[in-house]
Amino acid sequence: MIVVLSDTHGTTGSRLDGRTASAVREADLVCHCGDFTTETVLDEFESVVESAGGEFAAVAGNNDPPAVRERIGDETVVEHEGVRLALVHGHRHHDTALAMFGRQSNADLVCVGHSHKPEFRRLGQVSVLNPGSHADPRRYRPAHAELSVGAKVIGGSLVSPDGETFERFELPR
Repeated sequence: MIVVLSDTHGTTGSRLDGRTASAVREADLVCHCGDFTTETVLDEFESVVESAGGEFAAVAGNNDPPAVRERIGDETVVEHEGVRLALVHGHRHHDTALAMFGRQSNADLVCVGHSHKPEFRRLGQVSVLNPGSHADPRRYRPAHAELSVGAKVIGGSLVSPDGETFERFELPR
């Protein structure tokens, strides 16, 4: 399973709770789309994922300090089980830029944060996932995304920390 999160906005810890915490521990790959807000929070995520035996990929957001940006950068592409995910926080990306980033990265899915709004959408031929924020949802519901890689499709769900799946989507492989 792949878990995608964003916008933790923490100061001392990962702020993981409920299904979000268990999904992160179960995941083969955890992707974070930025706004940890402290290096301590980034360290905590790395520790949780590493202790569970998973892989961790992340990008910095507009609220991350220089120490975080130096460690993880503003964009990355990660491949898992033949699926390419392009990660960016999104504060500098309008829809056209996101679509171009996805095409240039040859990504199956662009993962983006910043707005705190959990949603899956298509921009032409590029699929974009915003997992929302598991810990600082603002005016939206708290959420993370769970992806399962199948032979012909990538199945996805937006899930709240209480375990409710409130949106499902599929991507052809």
